[in-house]
Amino acid sequence: MCAAAGSQAHPPVPLAARHCLAPIGSPEGAGQGRASCLLENPGTRGRRALATLPSMGYWRGSSILLACLLLLHPLPSTACPAVCRCSSGEVDCSERALREVPQSLATNTSALWLDYNFITMLGPRSFPPLPELLRLSLPYNRLGLIHSQALVGLGVLQELDLSNNYLIVLTPETFLPLTSLTTLNLGSNRLGKLEPGVLLALPQLQAVLLQDNPWVCSCSILPLWRWLSHNREKVQEQSSLLCRVPEQLNKHPILDFGNESFRQCQETSLPAQHYIAFFIIGPFSFMASIFICTFMGSTTVIYHNLRRDPHFWRRSHICSGR
Repeated sequence: MCAAAGSQAHPPVPLAARHCLAPIGSPEGAGQGRASCLLENPGTRGRRALATLPSMGYWRGSSILLACLLLLHPLPSTACPAVCRCSSGEVDCSERALREVPQSLATNTSALWLDYNFITMLGPRSFPPLPELLRLSLPYNRLGLIHSQALVGLGVLQELDLSNNYLIVLTPETFLPLTSLTTLNLGSNRLGKLEPGVLLALPQLQAVLLQDNPWVCSCSILPLWRWLSHNREKVQEQSSLLCRVPEQLNKHPILDFGNESFRQCQETSLPAQHYIAFFIIGPFSFMASIFICTFMGSTTVIYHNLRRDPHFWRRSHICSGR
């Protein structure tokens, strides 16, 4: 029943003339369920219905405009590769006999597992744009080559697992796009040496795993040993970081070396360009020395002959003229 203002009650109103509305802009109009009760006659109700027609056109135009904006700015893709399992931004493509990275990945992918596949290389831009990818797992593939542009577009990546592959050489350019990487796993590959620039290219690196690689403990490992010695807190599985070559150092922990172990390398080693210079300059120096010696010898002989016989030069010309 609708209560009238004041203390007196109005006579009953026909149901056809009774109409309850919530004032526009009031909290009740937002679905609170406390509508004000207005009494209207049929004529008033008809005029009110006609007055609402312009507002209906306004909302219809607004809906069309909103649809156009959505078309211009589509929502993030939620596609999932047919061979993978996807859930809440995590994509599991493990054990699918894949030979390359799937391209139909959603842009909101936060974790991607590609374990136990047959991927042999990562070419330029092997990954579609993944601006939210935080974890990438690629162990137990056949990965032997990573192009310098392979990881472009993964700027927010924090964890990268490349363990149990066939990697032999890595370049610093490969990891330059990974400015947010904190954990890098290179364990169980075929790395004999590693340029410190590879690790220096990762400004946020907090943990690196390098165990079970065939490290060559010669003078070439000196730069890596220096980095490891100054960043021990970042090196995981230190006891598994062992030499493989030469044989007399097989299974010797790399971090057990000291400065004295590399004293001979520091005293005798020269950059490669120095050896190239010596190789080029040596033969030229030898030929130049022969020419100078021949010239000096001939000059000395002529000088002594002129001193002994001043007419020696004139007789030589006369004899040659005859």
